[in-house]
Amino acid sequence: MQDLRFFFEPVHFAEQQGERKYHPLQWGSKLITSAEEAFDIDAADIFILGCCEGRGSNLVADYSQSANAVRTQLYDMYYWHTDVRVADLGNIANGEKQGDSKAALTAVLNEIYKGGKIAIVIGGSHDMAMAQYEVYRKNEKTAIASFADMLIDLEDVEESHSGSFLMDMLTDTPNFIAHYNHIAFQSYFTQPKMLETLDKLRFDFYRLGKVKENIEDMEPVLRTTNFFSIDTSVVRYSDSPANIYGSPNGLTGEEICGLTRYAGMSDKLNSMSIFGFDSTQDQHNMTAKLLAQMLWYFVDGYLVRKSEAKLSEKDQFLLFNVAFTDHDTVFLKSKRTNRWWMRMPNNTFIPCSYQDYISASSNEIPERWLREQERLM
Repeated sequence: MQDLRFFFEPVHFAEQQGERKYHPLQWGSKLITSAEEAFDIDAADIFILGCCEGRGSNLVADYSQSANAVRTQLYDMYYWHTDVRVADLGNIANGEKQGDSKAALTAVLNEIYKGGKIAIVIGGSHDMAMAQYEVYRKNEKTAIASFADMLIDLEDVEESHSGSFLMDMLTDTPNFIAHYNHIAFQSYFTQPKMLETLDKLRFDFYRLGKVKENIEDMEPVLRTTNFFSIDTSVVRYSDSPANIYGSPNGLTGEEICGLTRYAGMSDKLNSMSIFGFDSTQDQHNMTAKLLAQMLWYFVDGYLVRKSEAKLSEKDQFLLFNVAFTDHDTVFLKSKRTNRWWMRMPNNTFIPCSYQDYISASSNEIPERWLREQERLM
């Protein structure tokens, strides 16, 4: 991988800490940082980077110190994952124009992608998630995208911003989105006809109540995901008090940490981003602490990814033959992680949940099976 420091602010957060000493087992001691003279970019598995660009927001927000506010909390946490190497690259320098910042973020993410590594972006306005898509566009590779957001950012306007950028991503020509998942949208903020249109495209949308009812069902969704983006508005205000434009309803802190852990577990995922955190609106650093914990759980999930067997290692899975309606299929359960897969009529295996197995065993067609079959036809 090439040296990426050209794209970043000249002073790293670690350098701003002065003589601050961390316990040998805290993240502040364990993280590889680009401020080190002996920094080796190829030594890391996961890269953390900040993006303070907020000019695409249709709200007045100050994201300039948001990534560093998260680092303040993250560096104080204890590092339990000694088999995972994490590097903190610093903050992408804002360009003269918003497009310059997006181009710089895209360039960094593209280099991390080509190096077979994983990127975590702590960001400003949510439209910067387009940089994650641009990586696949540059490499002419299709991707499965998953977003967690209380809103579906599909406003049809001339100039793209944080409330409309999904329109650009999903209507891009040629398009490199193989499939799109939207997690925990809130129905009362969503136009019904918008969902009808997107349903015709076979995209999957999970309303907040459905996600909260059984959050484990989101693990197979994120297991197939190539890039995942979170708007902090998906978390309810009481758990994320910086969300002054958020909602009293939403995911809890525990639930959003569960989602980031599932994302870390996915061997398909190349990048995750967290946008919409304005540290100037935070109370007692509670939102910053939550975001730091989300990163901690992502790394925790990454350990599961590293330990999972390949489907070709048949002795590492339990096999269950199930007949439902007019179909015979096979379910696999990992002996290492207890995760499930089910076989489709074209003989491919897709990630699924234990609940899908229970439905099939009860002679019911699992909704996940049906949706996937519709897309294959």
